[in-house]
Amino acid sequence: EEEVALTKEALGWPKEPLFHVPDDVLAHFREAVPRGEAFEREWRLAMARYAEVHPDLALEWERVTQGDLPQGWAEALPSFPEGGSMATRNASGKAINALAPRVPELLGGSADLAASNDTLIAGGGVFLPDSPGGRNVYYGVREHGMGAIMNGMALHGGVRPFGGTFLIFSDYMRPAIRLAALSKAAVVYVFTHDSVGLGEDGPTHQPVEHLAALRAIPGLDVVRPADANETAVAWRTILEHHTSGRSRPAGLCLTRQNVPTFPRGTDGFADAEGVARGGYVLIDTPGGAEPDVILIGTGSEVQLAVAARERLAGEGIEARVVSMPCREWFDSQDDGYRDSVLPANVRARVSVEAAVAQGWREVVGDAGRSVSLEHFGASADYKTLFREFGITTEAVIAAARESVSAAH
Repeated sequence: EEEVALTKEALGWPKEPLFHVPDDVLAHFREAVPRGEAFEREWRLAMARYAEVHPDLALEWERVTQGDLPQGWAEALPSFPEGGSMATRNASGKAINALAPRVPELLGGSADLAASNDTLIAGGGVFLPDSPGGRNVYYGVREHGMGAIMNGMALHGGVRPFGGTFLIFSDYMRPAIRLAALSKAAVVYVFTHDSVGLGEDGPTHQPVEHLAALRAIPGLDVVRPADANETAVAWRTILEHHTSGRSRPAGLCLTRQNVPTFPRGTDGFADAEGVARGGYVLIDTPGGAEPDVILIGTGSEVQLAVAARERLAGEGIEARVVSMPCREWFDSQDDGYRDSVLPANVRARVSVEAAVAQGWREVVGDAGRSVSLEHFGASADYKTLFREFGITTEAVIAAARESVSAAH
C-alpha cells in the first residue's frame, strides 16, 4: 500500500478512490458503445441484403459460424474392403478428400510434406493473397509456425484447420500444440510416419518417445488407428467432438507402411465403430469366454496381436485382442464399459506399441508385459527393423506367456 501511495504521488495521481478514471477517459471509452452499435447495424443490414440475393449461402454462413456440420456429412466417409492393405496415411487422405466437398470449411495444409502426409485437398487450390478461397496452405518447413497459425484459425472460427507433418517433428510444434490444448482449439494434426516403420530415413526421423510425450499433454487426443476403416471412424469422431462442444486438439498418428484391412463383421472381428470409444474388443475368445490374457495394441502393431492370438490358441491360451487407438477417449468412458473391455480380474495383459512403454503400466498392471521399443531406431527397411528390435508376433506370444505365468 505504501508503494502504491508513493507511485500515485510521483505521478500526480489522486490517492482516492482506489481506481481513479478521469472523466475525459471515461467519456472517450463510452464512445465505443454507439460506435459499435452502428457497426453492428451496418453489418446486419448488409447480411440481410446478402441473404435476399444468396439465401443458400447465407444459411451456409450461419451454419459454419455456429460450428455445426452439414446434414449427412459423415455419409461421405469411405469404407474400405477387407483383405487388402493400405497405409493409414493413405486412408486418411482418402477420408479428407471424401469429406472436403461435403464440409467446405475444412482447410488443409502441411509443413512442406503434403505429398508424404497425404493432406492435399484435390482441386482445392492454394491459399494465397490473390486466391483466398484456396483450401491448401503451404506452411513451409516451419512446424511451430503451422501449429500457431492453425490455433489462430480454429479460435477465430469459420474454418476447421488440419495440418500435416511427420510425427517426429511434433517436437518442433510442441509449444503450439500445448497452447491448442490449453485453449481448447479444435485443431487436427496429421502426424504420419508414426514409428520406426518408416524405415530407411533412419533414427533421426523415427519417433520413439513421441506418443508418450504427446499423451502427457492434458487436453490433447492422441489417436493411432489400426487400419483404414479405423482411420475413417477416427476422422468422423474427431469432427463430431469438435461440433459437440468437446473442442480440443487431436493428433492422428498414421503409418507410412501398409497395414492389413481387417475383415469387419466376419471371422469374429468387431466393427470399426468401436474406435469412437477409444478402445474396444477387436476379436474375442470363442464364445466370449473370459480370456486368459488380453493383448492391447495400437496402430500398426494391432496386427501382431491378432496373429499372436491365433498361435496362442494352439497352445491352449485364449486371448482377447483389444484395439486402443485413443487412450484419452477410452479413459472418458464409464467404468462399466472400460471394465467390459479390460475386466479387472484378468490380470494377464500385454501392450503392443512400437514406441517407449511409458504410460502403459497403468493399463497392463503389475502382472502385465509390454512389447515396446526402449531405444532409438536405425536405418533399414521396416521389416528388418521390426524383426531386429523385437516388435514381432513371437515377442507378443512370449510376453503373453510371461504375463499369464505372473498373473497366476
